[in-house]
Amino acid sequence: MISDVLGRTYERENCSAARALELIGERWSLLIIRNAVFAGMTRFSDFERRLGVAPNILAKRLEGFVADGLMERREDREYVLTEKGRDLGTVIVALTEWGDRWVAPKGPPILFEHEGCGGPVHVHARCDDCGQEPAAADVVAVAGPGADPNRRPPRDPSRPRTA
Repeated sequence: MISDVLGRTYERENCSAARALELIGERWSLLIIRNAVFAGMTRFSDFERRLGVAPNILAKRLEGFVADGLMERREDREYVLTEKGRDLGTVIVALTEWGDRWVAPKGPPILFEHEGCGGPVHVHARCDDCGQEPAAADVVAVAGPGADPNRRPPRDPSRPRTA
């Protein structure tokens, strides 16, 4: 089941980001996943108490996560992340780093550390070929193997870039 976010779906979008938003783009979704990934929460009552989310909304989000394969339901209102759900941890770290830069005037309220050595954890975009970490302005979207052949590429490479 892919949920209908903000009154519409993104079925017509041939874009993995749009499809991902169908699964995690609703209010409370990423905070629930965040608490499952980084705080180890699994119980309905813990999510409800920690986040202050209404029980009916929480139940709907958790049911959607189960239907979409992000979580598995266990006995006694317990929800455990699947590999698909755990993989969202990197997304949450990246979004948190963006928030730390742009909407946290007093600095980061939460830091992520490697449990093994205590070092800071950050998300980096790296070129597989040369190893560089290019700025977003230096990254171009091109058609991949799952692209719809009847649609034009995401960006015409001959068009000048905007900064």
